[in-house]
Amino acid sequence: MFLNVRDFGALGNGLVKDTRAFKEAIIRCENQGGGTIYVPPGVYLIEPIHLKSNITLYLDSGAVLKFSQDLEDFPLVYTRWEGEEQEVYSPLIYGENAENISIIGFGTIDGQGTIWWQLHREKRLKYPRPRTICFYKCKNITVDGVRIINSPSWTINPIGCINVTVHNVKIQNPYHSPNTDGINPESCKGVIISDCYIDVGDDCVTLKSGTEDCKEKIPCEDIAITNCIMVHGHGGVVIGSEMSGGVRNVVVSNCIFEGTDRGIRIKTRRGRGGVVEDIRVSNIIMKDVMCPFAFYMYYHCGKGGNEKKVWDKSPYPIDESTPVVRRVYISDVIVRQARASAGFLYGLTEMPIRDVVFSNVVIEMADNPTPEIPAMMSFIEPMAKRGFIINTVEDIRFLNVSVCNQIGPAFELKNCRGVEFSSCSSNSTKEYKELLSLEEVEGIVAK
Repeated sequence: MFLNVRDFGALGNGLVKDTRAFKEAIIRCENQGGGTIYVPPGVYLIEPIHLKSNITLYLDSGAVLKFSQDLEDFPLVYTRWEGEEQEVYSPLIYGENAENISIIGFGTIDGQGTIWWQLHREKRLKYPRPRTICFYKCKNITVDGVRIINSPSWTINPIGCINVTVHNVKIQNPYHSPNTDGINPESCKGVIISDCYIDVGDDCVTLKSGTEDCKEKIPCEDIAITNCIMVHGHGGVVIGSEMSGGVRNVVVSNCIFEGTDRGIRIKTRRGRGGVVEDIRVSNIIMKDVMCPFAFYMYYHCGKGGNEKKVWDKSPYPIDESTPVVRRVYISDVIVRQARASAGFLYGLTEMPIRDVVFSNVVIEMADNPTPEIPAMMSFIEPMAKRGFIINTVEDIRFLNVSVCNQIGPAFELKNCRGVEFSSCSSNSTKEYKELLSLEEVEGIVAK
């Protein structure tokens, strides 16, 4: 079944709301077991729409969905937001407990987020802002080809979904827009993100699995991110900090990060629990990033971020609330104009980050950067042009890693065990006594 929204009365003039036409087309498709809703060129001013199983929303070239800026047009839905189940303003395009849904074509989805950003900054919203596209507990989801701009908050956020494909999507949110992440799979299984251009005001791609307050601890697993360009975000590919269900089996390859604050980022803290494991990153180019690699377990933002247990470096008992980060492999990466440090890894006193490999990595620090803070954790001072800062990590290997134009040692290690350096260099020297700063380090091999 192929249904044109204009046959249901849509005008597409950008002035009159066309919501009724879209909703009637959705009902018709649902009653007939599915179909394609075709949106021809034009500007369609609409309220949130909720898609059902077996529906394809096809936006033709020149078609623009422009979403209402009237708060009363947004009903509340009960779903997950920032790791907790709660009532939120309805996403612009939403689906729940459905399957076989596609949003395709070469049209544009305009979230008109300006009013939402302003209300958020002024703390005038009773409920969390809408996301642009969100599917909750759905199967077989595809978003392909469309351009998404001005998202009120996160742009694409599948939650508890199975088999999700996001391909050839362009996401453009102003760099100053708050929390306008690009693509955030959350507690999903089987996600492919490929050939996308993401330029946003927060993290470009973030993998999440809920907080300790979630009713269900569901992992985010089997994720492939490839052939993407990521610009301006706080992080290129980020894991956490909502990771209580765990994140595992992740491949990031053939991507370019330009102007992102961090490149690959893993953030968590005590109380979250969850295991991050089996992460592979390869064939990456980064330019003008603050810190290419930031893995830390004292993340102090969000609810409870000021509690003593979040910043305290004393050892705490290990239990199910203790997060784990292990088996992270980075290879074939070129970084130009890194600003704060070449890398920042900081494990918990009672739970070090374990089994990390950097192989065939070249990092060149910027000439005159302004000092910045590479990790959002307490008691970290702004820095510039530092090498790798490694604290409380076990079994870490640097194989053919070069750090250039830094101030001080290329590798600063403290409270580490099982460290290997092979064919590493800095500013054309391979004298390890000039490369390293070691404090309370056991089991080091340099060759």
